[in-house]
Amino acid sequence: MALPAVPALAGLAALVLLLWGAAARFAPFLWLDLVAFATATVSGLRCRRRLRRHPPVTLLDVFQAHARRRPRRALLRFGAELHTYGEVEERSNRAARAFQRRLALRPGCAVAVLLPNSPVYVWCWLALAKLGCPMACINTGVRGPALRHALAAAGATRLLSTPELRAAVEEALPDLHRDGVRVFYLSSASPTPGVEPLLPDIEAASPEPVSPQHRAGVTSSSTALYIYTSGTTGLPKAAVITEMKLMMVTNLVRLCGLRPDDVIYTTLPLYHSAGLLIGVGGCFELGATCVLRAKFSASQFWDDCRRYNVTVIQYVGELMRYLCNTPKRPDDREHGVRLALGNGLRADVWKEFLRRFGPVAIWEFYGATEGNAGFVNYAGKIGAVGRANVFLRSFAPYELIEYNVEENEPIRDERGLCIPVRPGETGLLVIKITKNTPFHGYVGDAQKTEKKILRDVLVKGDSYFNSGDLLMIDREGFVYFQDRVGDTFRWKGENVATTEVEATLAMVNFIQEVNVYGVSVPGCEGRCGMAAVRLRAGQPFDGQQLYAFTAAALPGYAAPRFLRIQDTLEVTGTFKQRKTQLVRDGFDPDAVTDPLFFRDDKAKSYVPLTRDTFAAILDMKLNL
Repeated sequence: MALPAVPALAGLAALVLLLWGAAARFAPFLWLDLVAFATATVSGLRCRRRLRRHPPVTLLDVFQAHARRRPRRALLRFGAELHTYGEVEERSNRAARAFQRRLALRPGCAVAVLLPNSPVYVWCWLALAKLGCPMACINTGVRGPALRHALAAAGATRLLSTPELRAAVEEALPDLHRDGVRVFYLSSASPTPGVEPLLPDIEAASPEPVSPQHRAGVTSSSTALYIYTSGTTGLPKAAVITEMKLMMVTNLVRLCGLRPDDVIYTTLPLYHSAGLLIGVGGCFELGATCVLRAKFSASQFWDDCRRYNVTVIQYVGELMRYLCNTPKRPDDREHGVRLALGNGLRADVWKEFLRRFGPVAIWEFYGATEGNAGFVNYAGKIGAVGRANVFLRSFAPYELIEYNVEENEPIRDERGLCIPVRPGETGLLVIKITKNTPFHGYVGDAQKTEKKILRDVLVKGDSYFNSGDLLMIDREGFVYFQDRVGDTFRWKGENVATTEVEATLAMVNFIQEVNVYGVSVPGCEGRCGMAAVRLRAGQPFDGQQLYAFTAAALPGYAAPRFLRIQDTLEVTGTFKQRKTQLVRDGFDPDAVTDPLFFRDDKAKSYVPLTRDTFAAILDMKLNL
């Protein structure tokens, strides 16, 4: 997420600049902090100025201005396809006219889309925006009841999809029809009875612009999109993305130094904010070109970058690790990529990526789809997700507060207020809800919205957005992600951060991927560490080596006591590891078909977990 908007403070900025000369030798990062503050100020003012006009200038208007000025400029590259700004403008006009007629849309009607990455997604988004209709971006992995829930949450009674996702549509179709949902394919024909094709109507429609009256009621606080939190548990939650938030997030590319002549490569799913808002939306903002791929391919990644003259890549941490795990090639550094923008990049992978693929500027950021502010690592500090900029903090107040991971709640003092942590300590990130940093919550779920608000944090009556993330800020002001609340577990009276253990185990030469979590053990307080791992191709599991490594590299309470070897580790569409089912499965050899191992201190090895060992643990005859 982009940094929050800030008002014009020319006087304050001038004073700060005067003080900088005297303070610079004592604060090596002060100049970078001031530049980031100034850039964020300009960005915030630009967004607010646009949306305060009558009529407001939205991201759609910014895109259309580029289409008028440079209609032949490439907007999208998709395989062999090339789509210019002018072509996408006309295509979305045709689609808007067809949608208005066939779907009987009125301004404000939410329309759900269940689509894979393709140019169709982009012109569909623009078409709905031209009609004043928010688009609900459904995860293509959602099925059955979860799909129905996603539509109901957004109040969408129309679903646009494609025969490519026929199985998902047909599975839910009877229930969707009972719910009054009309389903359409954006294709020339439909293989599914009860689903109408829309492409013939779109191709027959006029390319002339639709009436601006459809957007007459749009303001900065109008809902532009619903984007569902990916999560790993429960039903999807539809986060509200307003026109102002949309504008602010897409401006992140300016804060990170992207230019109109950049070619941005995204393989991230468009149903999430990173791919749609920062990747495609960032190109709308700049007038840049987006190279879109249906799915991420580690083996084709750099070939694509060379083929399309890519200068900027989008990433999530696991994507970069996959790239580092590919076989080395002589042309690893032969590419034009100058900048990488994303989040979740571990320090060890960061270093390996730079060593192998060359001096690419890494812009790591931190934020949540539904969050009200975030951090950007504009200093390039390896491993950090951002900087605690003292100037910006006055406009987006936040705190790291003490958190009881066992009780899953903040620790409060005798007054009932939360306790800020000291530099170098881990705490729960909470961001104050203000006019500059509003929290819009989830549509159709007031209870879950309220659950994300933490009250009486520093003073009675205040309210903060609960990020659900544990972070640490060091004495230099760099921010580091530690773990998700619920992923961190407590064992032997100590807090165990799963991400730290994962990063350590990833250094073992025969481990390709690792997912660490805590499991309940009868008679024991807290949760005991367990790891699901995927072995490197052709590499055998070595229990003695792993034991020796964990004994040397991890505290005893953090070394996983149980191990599960899997062929593949389940992840979300943005490569976040799923832990919930693994936790439920536990370490019962009768319930888990994968090979299970137990950390045996006597044998000084990870040994196969037998039924006898499992029974001894349950009977509390084996001391963990």
